[in-house]
Amino acid sequence: MLIVKSIARMQQLSLGLPKPVVLVPTMGSLHEGHLALIDRAKKLAGRKGFTVATIFVNPAQFGPKEDFQKYPRPFKRDCRLLQNRGCDLVFAPAVENMYEPDASVTVTESQLQTVMCGVSRPGHFTGVCTIVTKLFLLVQPDLAIFGEKDFQQLTILRRMVRDLNFPVGIIGHPTVRESDGLALSSRNVYLSPEERRQAPLIHQALREAEKELRRQSVSRSALENFIRRQIGQAPAARVDYVAVVDPETLLAKEPSQLPVLLATAVFFGTTRLIDNVLVK
Repeated sequence: MLIVKSIARMQQLSLGLPKPVVLVPTMGSLHEGHLALIDRAKKLAGRKGFTVATIFVNPAQFGPKEDFQKYPRPFKRDCRLLQNRGCDLVFAPAVENMYEPDASVTVTESQLQTVMCGVSRPGHFTGVCTIVTKLFLLVQPDLAIFGEKDFQQLTILRRMVRDLNFPVGIIGHPTVRESDGLALSSRNVYLSPEERRQAPLIHQALREAEKELRRQSVSRSALENFIRRQIGQAPAARVDYVAVVDPETLLAKEPSQLPVLLATAVFFGTTRLIDNVLVK
């Protein structure tokens, strides 16, 4: 497995990588959710293709009160995990090489980011779109894989690729979960033992709401309130938002017509967890 930190070297290599090149962008601190994306990439690349994982903790997508400085960076461990999964190349540039001190150009999506996580994390998705654009230009992938846990991110990146005519196919991969239903996240390590015990209620609430929706006709506001009440059974939980939306436009949608996305963000202490269920 190659480990590349130089931007110039990555650009040089990208011109001759075997096709298809399948990219898995990460911020490191890898868990089985990330590694499932690598497994998917290996299958999509096949015997002739090439898999690239990026490890880059992107400062542009962290807010001023978020956890950029303390975000875990176990680089050697991450590389071992990727090598064991058969990844072909890791691109891990330094922040100072990816962003010039006077950088003034960003990539901003203007509609899908105005709801859900975009409300409580202003600027986050501009940071995501900008870094993914840069990675696409540097790696030149044919396909890129993103987890469905970050469904809003996935939807925004699909829109970005469509609107900017990137020759990159965006693949969504199902959320990988612990045995109790909690979505795998690098931030789960911040949870106290009691918060970790209560956190699976997030997914349970969404699944109960799906059952409620399939059982009877229910309005969007009633379904959102139902989810809030279910999550409220966890004393340590503080709901950031609950949304019932169209999975393509992310606009509020009455659940009488499927598909709808049931999505939420919940704080446990200072740790913010997201999850969703797509009801088809």
